[in-house]
Amino acid sequence: MAETNAKITALDPVWRRVREEAFDMVRCEPLLGGLVHSSLLHHPTLERALAYRFSLKLASGEMSEQILREIADEAYESDPDLGQAARADVTAVFDRDPACLRFIQPILFFKGYQAIQAYRIGHWLWQHNRRDMAYFVQMRVSEVFGVDIHPAAKIGKGIMIDHAHSIVIGETAVVGDNVSMLHSVTLGGTGKEDGDRHPKIGNGVLIGAGAKVLGNITIGHCTRIAAGSVVLHDVPPCKTVAGVPARIVGEAGCDQPSVTMDQLLAEEI
Repeated sequence: MAETNAKITALDPVWRRVREEAFDMVRCEPLLGGLVHSSLLHHPTLERALAYRFSLKLASGEMSEQILREIADEAYESDPDLGQAARADVTAVFDRDPACLRFIQPILFFKGYQAIQAYRIGHWLWQHNRRDMAYFVQMRVSEVFGVDIHPAAKIGKGIMIDHAHSIVIGETAVVGDNVSMLHSVTLGGTGKEDGDRHPKIGNGVLIGAGAKVLGNITIGHCTRIAAGSVVLHDVPPCKTVAGVPARIVGEAGCDQPSVTMDQLLAEEI
């Protein structure tokens, strides 16, 4: 078994790096040894570690850790894309968040990363017509992390949610790959309309803190939405929008706003 686990780790550079950082953390801060071993070093794969973290964080008097862990293990085993998305997400956080110095930090300490991984389990449940359990996961993610993502929403890979306070993503929202958003972002509807009623966010979009994107509108790829903006209409690709209501104020300024995380507007704007 140990030889098999070693081979798995050798073929998984993200998990290998997490384990190396875990050993370093225990050496530097022995008092965290129990947390690090139970959450990471005790497990043969990243997926098993994430399933443990999912169950530990979301368990309550209403639902045991054991049941939640069985759900998460089943999800990761049946859908390899969940594990690949988790790896893309942790890499995105490390690359884009200057406060993130190690891969291990999002897994153990960053609620934005943990919330998006929990959402992915809820979305898997939704896709498998286990809607009530998906709603339970949504409720617990909101209670524990302050992040409210409907399990039917579709979210791509390489997602970075910084700080993650008061994030709201509605039922019919679609978020592309390599998107970055900061705290208090809402991807919501405009009222009580039914059906497809939430935003569609393209790849590589940067959404600033407090921005509200409302209605069944399309935000083109590699667009930059300034902090505090209220976006009510479609936005073409590679633009910067700002204001209430938001308007186009210029080009995005780079090929990948979500990666550069540059939120400053030019002085002439």
